[in-house]
Amino acid sequence: MAQRVTIKTIAEDLGVSHMTVSRALANHPNVNAKTRQQVLKRASDLGYVKSAAATAMRGDATGIVGLLLPNIVNEFYARFANALAIACDDRALSLIIHLTDDDAAREHQAVRRLRGVQADSVIMVPSPKADQDEELHLDDLKVVQFIRRRQEASPTSGLLVEDKKAIASAVDQLFAKGHTKIAYIGASKSLTSGATRLSAFEEAMARNGLACNPELIRTGTPSFDLGCQSARSILETRTQASALVCGGFEISNGALDTCLRQGLKMPDDIAFIGYGDPASYMWINGGISTISLPVELLAEHALDIVSSNRQPYDGKPEDRFVAASLVLRSSA
Repeated sequence: MAQRVTIKTIAEDLGVSHMTVSRALANHPNVNAKTRQQVLKRASDLGYVKSAAATAMRGDATGIVGLLLPNIVNEFYARFANALAIACDDRALSLIIHLTDDDAAREHQAVRRLRGVQADSVIMVPSPKADQDEELHLDDLKVVQFIRRRQEASPTSGLLVEDKKAIASAVDQLFAKGHTKIAYIGASKSLTSGATRLSAFEEAMARNGLACNPELIRTGTPSFDLGCQSARSILETRTQASALVCGGFEISNGALDTCLRQGLKMPDDIAFIGYGDPASYMWINGGISTISLPVELLAEHALDIVSSNRQPYDGKPEDRFVAASLVLRSSA
């Protein structure tokens, strides 16, 4: 195995001090232009790579950003990861992705690994339940909680979706079309996103003078299976719904899968409004109405937050809200 190229290697090769090489690589003004160019060229020729650990020891930002997602099977998460990777590349940042499967133990392990490589920041979809036996040490990271929020010992920023207006508009649209028995499937209230979306649905129903029938509301741990099973249960109730609103990405896909497998025509048999806007929604049954999130804009906001100060928090975390929108297609 070839020996790792270091600042000392470059210094010995050029016959200059390692301090001169270090300053040249950091673009320090005390190094003359000719020497800087010689150092940069030799570093490039030798394949020198800056050490994140050494950078961190000097108190400088390493430019490493962590991203913790439940999965990338979910098209929204996959698209966000792709948009964030492109945005990081544009800003000369390095992105490391970990998948947690919404499991607290995996989340802890991912954070430990990010700290081990001296990451400056982490953008994370927090798992539904934190591990109560072990504190998630975030003090030396700039943290952005994405989509959901969870109470942490260390101050964290939040990048959240303002989807209450879009959900309310979905109910208003269905009511205007004559629907009075509207069902809802979403995440449980234990998740901040779940509580907010359910509240938006209930408030919109009440504003339109509609009762929320408990038989037509299903919540739980967000998943494709929850959407499937809940939609099946709702369709089998004595109080049959004429419309369905979804409050989660995989929940929406699961509920839609059930409706399609049962051969339901939309909106004749049931009006359907999903959540998230995968590419397939544009052409399934002439178009699936949905609550759409601006993926690229969310990625830019996430990096704006972590790049504003990639050092540990100064006690002033920042919350940003990005608006979702209702996209109406033939299913509603």
